[in-house]
Amino acid sequence: MAKTFILWHVECEEEFMPRAIWKGTIAFGLVNIPVSLYSADTRPDIQLHLVDSRDRARVRYERVNADTGEEVPWEAMVKGFEYEKGHYVLLSEEEMEAVKPKLSKTVSIDDFVSLEEIDPLLFDKPYFLEPDKRGQRAYALLRSTLKKTGKAGIAKVVIRTREYLTAVFVRGEVIVMMLLRFPQELQSAAKLDLPDDQTQEPKKREVELAAQLVESMTVKWEPERYHDDYRQALMEYIEKKVQSGETAADVSEGDDNDDAESDSGNVVDLMDYLKRSVEGAGKKPVAKKAAKKTPTAKKNATKKAKKTVAKKAAKAKRSA
Repeated sequence: MAKTFILWHVECEEEFMPRAIWKGTIAFGLVNIPVSLYSADTRPDIQLHLVDSRDRARVRYERVNADTGEEVPWEAMVKGFEYEKGHYVLLSEEEMEAVKPKLSKTVSIDDFVSLEEIDPLLFDKPYFLEPDKRGQRAYALLRSTLKKTGKAGIAKVVIRTREYLTAVFVRGEVIVMMLLRFPQELQSAAKLDLPDDQTQEPKKREVELAAQLVESMTVKWEPERYHDDYRQALMEYIEKKVQSGETAADVSEGDDNDDAESDSGNVVDLMDYLKRSVEGAGKKPVAKKAAKKTPTAKKNATKKAKKTVAKKAAKAKRSA
């Protein structure tokens, strides 16, 4: 059986002018503000594809009938809802179109609520709202009002073919439209095995030490300090393989004994851990930069990697 490898593909991250994905109006009361909608987030993921290791050709998926195993042509494809195991209700494109929400280009604010009252678990995806030239004054009015009151406007909006619940509020100088999850989209935590307040109530001294530890670790929130370290490390690893044309150095797999040590006993001295944490909190730097490898260190790492590969090959040969 042929092996299937993962081939990397990364889209170029070039600077470009953002494109409006929706244009319409915000309406509250009798005030209408013409706006454009822009995505406020970006996800520069590394796209990995499945590839046949024999010729490095891309692996494609076929549409096959689960009963016959034969490929299904596009003209025979329909949508279906499985209402019970193996039984489907078929839905035509006309039927889907009939129940589709009516396309509206208006974000009609029906209610205003305190922004702090909205559960952060309901936040889904942020968008920026930009006024056109006709709506500059009305936009500034809504922005100032939301700032002064600390409120968020609650509205429904149709983007493409789906209706969303949204919260409209201010961040800095821009009005943000945050897509919200409907409450029924959240799982209930009622069935989770959580500690009981009475049987697992922490001791007063433990709470004091824990609060002291939190205070010693508290810093000003600066989101730019945090980065996707895994993505950066993976890209550096991929680029090294591309440039060298050979297998890169082995990635450290960690110590297998870590889990064994953590599971060696169920009873821990929580007070001792808290004391040691508080004592050590002031000694550790808040942010630690990764040390740059010198050319000598890189050469040593390459030599070590080659030795490791040679040892593994010899071991495999003896086993065969």
